[in-house]
Amino acid sequence: MPIIAAIPDEERQLMRKEAQQTYDKNHARRLIAMLMLHQGMTVTDVARLLCAARSSVGRWINWFTLHGVEGLKSLRPGRAPRWPVADILQLLPLLVQRSPKDFGWLRSRWSTELLVLVINRLFDVTLHRSTLHRYLRQAD
Repeated sequence: MPIIAAIPDEERQLMRKEAQQTYDKNHARRLIAMLMLHQGMTVTDVARLLCAARSSVGRWINWFTLHGVEGLKSLRPGRAPRWPVADILQLLPLLVQRSPKDFGWLRSRWSTELLVLVINRLFDVTLHRSTLHRYLRQAD
């Protein structure tokens, strides 16, 4: 009895092609593992041939079963953005049109420190002024 569901010929060809063309060796490894399992190999054999733990192969099977080939793709490296950058950049022009006095500040001009204080209060985040400065440069 096969470990994974039968993979149609077209999808297998696409998986082989993707495994050969991708620069992500881990993604290629997961694709090859699914192709090997489809051929009837055991999880232990696949793990041994690909120098992976059996638990990893089991995890790949789960991803493939739940999400198909897309589930085998690698996640983007690094931490996900913590702040709603698009929302902040949309709000900034509206914010700058008003005076800091409208928000209860005794200043007549905006500074990055003051903008950060207002944004932190509105979005319930802890954004640093240098981060806001970087966002402003990106928006130009």
